[in-house]
Amino acid sequence: MNVNIQSVRFDADNKLVEYVNRKLQKLSTFHERIIKVDVFLKLDNVVHNIKDKVAEIRVQVPRHEFFVKASTKSFEESFDTAIDSIITQIKRKKEKMAA
Repeated sequence: MNVNIQSVRFDADNKLVEYVNRKLQKLSTFHERIIKVDVFLKLDNVVHNIKDKVAEIRVQVPRHEFFVKASTKSFEESFDTAIDSIITQIKRKKEKMAA
């Protein structure tokens, strides 16, 4: 599984990168043929003082791609919401393939 983490408009600290990597390791339990995972961490709404933290996750498996975007006030919360949604999508796809 090839993992690519990009931070847009800010520099992610090591703690955040480790957090994301640790959570991404769980994905392999839901799909054994994950090719690539792209994670984009962005600061949104930069015009205002309160910046939304956006997490986007793209997971590539053979012949399919999953994508989700979540936005909250913290990167960890955004990432958790996004990873839960990706896991749900992967489970649904596998159920359809098995049926």
